This record gives sequence, structure tokens and C-alpha cells, in this order.
Amino acid sequence: MPFYQYVARSPQGKTVTGSTEASTQSAVVKMLRDQGLIPTTIQQASAGAQVARKKAGRRGRVKLDDLVIFSRQMATMIRAGLPLIEVINILAEQVEKKVFRDILREIERDIEGGSSLTEAIQKHPKVFNPFFISMIKAGEASGMLDTILDQVALYLEKLVSIQRKIKSATMYPAVVSSVALLITTFLLVKVVPVFENIFIDLGGELPLPTRITVGLSNLVKENWLVVGLILGGCCIGLWQWGKTKTGRAKIDAVKLKLPIFGPLILKAAIAKFTRTLGTLIRAGVNILYALEIVAKTSGNAVIEEALYRTRTSIQGGDSITKPLVESQVFPPMVTRMIDVGERTGALESMLTKIADFYEDQVNASVAGLTSMIEPLLIVFLGVVVGFIVISMFMPLFKMVEMVSQ
Repeated sequence: MPFYQYVARSPQGKTVTGSTEASTQSAVVKMLRDQGLIPTTIQQASAGAQVARKKAGRRGRVKLDDLVIFSRQMATMIRAGLPLIEVINILAEQVEKKVFRDILREIERDIEGGSSLTEAIQKHPKVFNPFFISMIKAGEASGMLDTILDQVALYLEKLVSIQRKIKSATMYPAVVSSVALLITTFLLVKVVPVFENIFIDLGGELPLPTRITVGLSNLVKENWLVVGLILGGCCIGLWQWGKTKTGRAKIDAVKLKLPIFGPLILKAAIAKFTRTLGTLIRAGVNILYALEIVAKTSGNAVIEEALYRTRTSIQGGDSITKPLVESQVFPPMVTRMIDVGERTGALESMLTKIADFYEDQVNASVAGLTSMIEPLLIVFLGVVVGFIVISMFMPLFKMVEMVSQ
């Protein structure tokens, strides 16, 4: 089917642009109107653009951004009164990624065969995680699927925002450190040997910094394969160990104790945990099942273990707060606010407030880290490169002094 590029307006007057695959231009108009949009321009994409879009559609996995758009559009169409099968059919036609389109086609066939939406999406756990499935289940059971989908989209948008903040905070130092490593390796392999030959011709004892630099250069040149294999083996071994239960618990515990990034990781984890639990409780999910889902999707083994202990504690008749305090992971403010929310019957509201607070804290921490890390990395890079350069010129300075005397 051909692809169409469209420009439309929402009921609020906002301009919406996009592209979709449809049999005719009339089908695109119907799809947009079903979503509550007013089409202003619809054009068939050129042959080159269609080929590029098809190639792009074959690549990549389904990301959270895709699920956000999917949830928003599905909620809009269900609220408009469209049958569920038609909603899935329309969404399958307009998604760009082929893998997601194929999954939606399978879901459509399962629903036509008599399955519920929950049963249909449960067959695709790589795309729809336990949180998404449980929310859909709660929406179907309550008859408020459109409202629940809006909550899912809002939750996923918050989650994507936090992930981007964490990524932006860690990406810059990683890139600068990699560049520093490449520059240092280049100097040791290509530049230092040239100076070493000059020093041999000059004779005499070299200064200590020069001997250190020359020794590192010889080590890298003569044993680069061994060094590479050792470093690669350590990385692979650590990665494999991180897949085990014990290794993952140790690594996640170390992450939370890192001097700079540890507090940021903890704040992001608390924001995710409270946002997820609050969203599930608001949707009417049982607290025990909600804690199990939150534990599975926490992303940190230490927090996961604390949440499983909390679940066990509740099953035994205790409160939510006690095991959270005993885990010594969560700050006192978090446990106290959860305790107040549990005693006053406003747990969902308290969890939302905690999530909002820590999301703001993540934003502030990322901004602070970016401004602090940049000069530190520049200084680090200057010290490393400067040490190599100065150590190479020290013998030359010594030689000039001897000649001048």
C-alpha cells in the first residue's frame, strides 16, 4: 500500500504532522477523523520516500516512545466510540516499524478469534511488559480502558523523560573518557617512540616521568594484544557475571554507592518505583500484584529485593513501610510519606507526590552534574595529555641547559 504524509489540526488547534500507510487518500481522512483530527493536507509520499520508510520500518525494536504514541491514539479512538478491532486495525496501518505492525496484526487476529485485549497482548511480552498488561487488564475489567490508556501514556512519558535525563548525564563523561583513552593510546604508540629514539641517541639517565611514559609506551606496543584480551575478557566476564542473580545484586548495590552517579541513580529508581506503584493502585490493581509488578520492572536488584520483602510483609499482615525502612535503601522522607499515605488512605496520592518530587530532583541533579563534570573531565584530559607531553620534553630541556652551560 502507498504511504501518505498528512498535516492535521487537533480540537485544541495544534498542528499534527505524520505519515501512514493506507489504501486510498479517503482512508487517511477517515483515520484522522476517527482520531478527532481535522485533516488540512494529505499527499502521497514519493517513491524514494516510500522505499526509505519501508527500509526504516524493518529495523529497530519497539521502544517506549512507540508505546506512548500507541496508547495515546488508542485511548482517543476508543473514547470516540470505535470498536476495538477497528482501532487495532487503524493503528496497525499507521505504525512505522514493521515488527510492531506485525504484532498488532496478530493481536487483531486474536481479538477476532474471541480473545480479550489482555489475552492478546500477553503473547508479546517483549513489547508489552507486566505493567502495561496489568493496566490493560484493569481497564478492561473496569470499563475505563480509554482512561487507563491515558494514564499508561502519561506514565511512559515520565519514564522516558527520566531515562533520557540519566542517559544525558552519563553519555558526556563516557564520550570524553573514550576520547581521552584514544588520544593517550595514540601518543603512547605513535609519538613517544619517536622521542624514545632521540633519547637513546642522546644517552644519559632519563627523568622519572619520562621513564614512566616510555615504559607505558613499550608495554602498550609490545603487549597490545595481551592487554586487549585481558581488558576484553574482564568486560565480558563482568557482563556475564552481571547476568547471574548474585552478580546483578552486587553490581546494582555498587551503582547505588557510586560517589557522583549513585544518588542520581537512586533518585531515578525511587521516582520510577513510586510512579509505577501509584499508577497501578490508581487503576485498581491489587496491592500485592502491584508490588510484584513494580519489583519486576524496578531495574535494580537491591530495590527489587526490598519490594519483594514488602510484598511478603503485607501478606503476613504488616504494613508497607516497615520492610522499606529495614532495607536502608529509601530515604526517611520516602518511607515517612508512604507511612502517612498508608495510614490516611491516601497512598496513591502520596506516591504521586514522591514521584513528582524525585523527578524534579533528577532534573536538577542532571543539570548540576553536567555543569560540574564538564570542567572536571577537561582537567582530567589536560592532566593526562599534559603529563605525557611534559615528560617527553623534560630530557630536551635538560639537554638545552647542558648545552647553554
